[in-house]
Amino acid sequence: MTSPSGMSLPVPELTAFHVRDDPAPLVPAEARRPWMDATQDRFAYRCIPMSIANATGWEILAPVGFSVRWSGGTGKEALAVSALHPEEAGQVASFVGSHFGHGILTFRPGYLFRTSPGWALWVRGAPNCPYGLLQPLEGLVETDWLPLGFTMNWRFVQPGALQIPAGERLCFVTPVPHAVLGEITPQVRDLSEDPELQARHESWSESRRSFISDLDARQPEAVRQGWQRHYLQGDSQGGPPPGYHVTKRRMKTPREDL
Repeated sequence: MTSPSGMSLPVPELTAFHVRDDPAPLVPAEARRPWMDATQDRFAYRCIPMSIANATGWEILAPVGFSVRWSGGTGKEALAVSALHPEEAGQVASFVGSHFGHGILTFRPGYLFRTSPGWALWVRGAPNCPYGLLQPLEGLVETDWLPLGFTMNWRFVQPGALQIPAGERLCFVTPVPHAVLGEITPQVRDLSEDPELQARHESWSESRRSFISDLDARQPEAVRQGWQRHYLQGDSQGGPPPGYHVTKRRMKTPREDL
């Protein structure tokens, strides 16, 4: 399969095999974040790169709600997990618990992922999604050969307790071309070596400085515009149009092949 973006990139395969009868829900990631909704005029969504990052992957959600408390100790017993509803205690115990100690909470999604050769899964917490007492522990998993599912782990940053409702984002996965990343050699150059790019950079920078100045001075046209849309519109300030540019992303819904 070839990418529909026009970039002639092969589309890798991603398969999630059930390793239990009740795996956690696997859904396309959403761009929305409560804290971004709460910003004035929802201005946080004007940062297209941040919104795209939020949506570039799939989320694994909590199938049931639970509460967790860490006393601050290093042993496994220092972290206690309990179901919010007694009838779900067995499901909670099979899905989440204390395995490593040191305030680390371990989730078992219930999948064995498989990717195309050379591709891995970047496993982490949802981007730009603060979790208070918990810090996600990221991993890059070689899912093109590993015959085992992975766990998602979160570390308490300090002793405390919290509740995690059903449907909460617990894991975020994104395929990455793992095999070629180590072959990339970054080049550090002076921008003056590319006069055409330098001119477009200076044009963009001056446009931004001028707009911010006009906005601070409450110039009517700047106030009417509210914000510049160069990135949104793929405007490279005199350069060629981008070969690939998106302002929204919606990953495909996993399909169940029966």
